[in-house]
Amino acid sequence: MHRRDVLRWSLAAAGVGLAGRGAAADAPGRQKPDPWPALRQAVFGTREIGSADGVIELEAPVRAEDAAVVPIAVRALIPQTPQRYIRRIQLVIDHNPSPFGVAIDFTPLSGRADFETRVRVEEYTTVRAIAELNDGRLVMDTRFVKASGGCSAPAGKDAAEAMAHLGRMRLSVNPPAAPGEAAVAQLMVSHPNISGLAIDQLTRLAPHPRFVRRVAITFEGRPVLTADVDFTLSENPNLRFRVQPTGPGELKAVVVDTESATFDISAPVTAS
Repeated sequence: MHRRDVLRWSLAAAGVGLAGRGAAADAPGRQKPDPWPALRQAVFGTREIGSADGVIELEAPVRAEDAAVVPIAVRALIPQTPQRYIRRIQLVIDHNPSPFGVAIDFTPLSGRADFETRVRVEEYTTVRAIAELNDGRLVMDTRFVKASGGCSAPAGKDAAEAMAHLGRMRLSVNPPAAPGEAAVAQLMVSHPNISGLAIDQLTRLAPHPRFVRRVAITFEGRPVLTADVDFTLSENPNLRFRVQPTGPGELKAVVVDTESATFDISAPVTAS
């Protein structure tokens, strides 16, 4: 198992423990413990995390219409250049069973380290976007989201139907809005992204978890971005991102799930 996966699952276990203690802490006069200090220490140690002003901006609803499909966007406020670029953005959902469920590594070919996706939110929580720049500096933006039950919600589709469409993908690239700007691309993956936390109401058993764990985007064989993800992403994962190639070529997406099933798709791209 990849080192990041080991870390993610150890943090997931810690998150469940914190949630359990939180139930007791909800008693009158007691405050539910904040998981962020322990999560921060486990991943970032003593590294300073500064304000995201002028670097990134996190967008999230104050109250989600559907906790299993919560729209999230991270906007980069600086361009990706070889001299200065955002190397990684981690999306942290403090009170989720797997708090560090999304980590995206970017390259200068991204043009701009923007992304949009849809996530599951298990309970009222702080959502954090933590960006690491190529010089090692960390910055963070936060939002508080009111939602509950997203990770343990039952699947939206029949299991047999979902498996019949497993791995079908669409990859589209829109031309840049203006010369010199990065193009917007969108990847849609048909996958149930089973968390393993939704109890079957008839059998009272939890299904075997199966979800997308890695997405790699390349242009002419050169990396644009790589995403390490888990069941935090909603059913049928959807990812919007940027790409700024130096000339015409082929954009390719490769998706791998927890059963090592691999799916790929390509789309032509013209120069920005």
